[in-house]
Amino acid sequence: MIHWFWGLFKSKEIEIDMKKFLIVGLGNIGEKYENTRHNIGFKVLDHLAEKEALQFETDKLGDRCIYKLKGRTFVLLKPSTYMNLSGKAIKYWLDKEKIPLENLLVITDDLNLPFGSIRIKTKGSDGGHNGLKDTQDKLNTTKYNRFRFGISDSFSKGRQIDYVLGEWSEEENTKLPERLDKSIGAVKSFGLAGINNTMNTFNGK
Repeated sequence: MIHWFWGLFKSKEIEIDMKKFLIVGLGNIGEKYENTRHNIGFKVLDHLAEKEALQFETDKLGDRCIYKLKGRTFVLLKPSTYMNLSGKAIKYWLDKEKIPLENLLVITDDLNLPFGSIRIKTKGSDGGHNGLKDTQDKLNTTKYNRFRFGISDSFSKGRQIDYVLGEWSEEENTKLPERLDKSIGAVKSFGLAGINNTMNTFNGK
């Protein structure tokens, strides 16, 4: 009887955990980075928070808020570790909130995609991105969900760092709101419809 009850308790615990998601937007803290291309992860989560009247609060290793939608709980996290140590915050909050790895989604910029395009994948290399590199190191796997937001590669030779840490152009700023709306739609879909349906619906859109 005790074993049966414990098994039921554990299955309920797992069920609850499967309905909880960690959505991490990568970026660098500080006003000078706020509107840079490299901070698109922060920007997507800020857009979601603004639309849903959520308030981020400073917590251990990052700013965090909780978003509840149709029985799902989304833990939104903006690491305060700077980009190169993003994995430390991700690992901490995965463990703290008891969220399974498959319910993690990491939002980052991607130079290899046209501006505003979305590519969501379940695994892959870090692609030279320091935030993803540290995440891979801390989680000890390349198999985690990542949401790449295209920032294009419209820079001259030797100017990559300036471009990535530069602010959006006037044209990009005009187009960003629609792209951000699409992005938060993808985040919600990840929790409600699952990773495969989300990839089919949003990749390349």
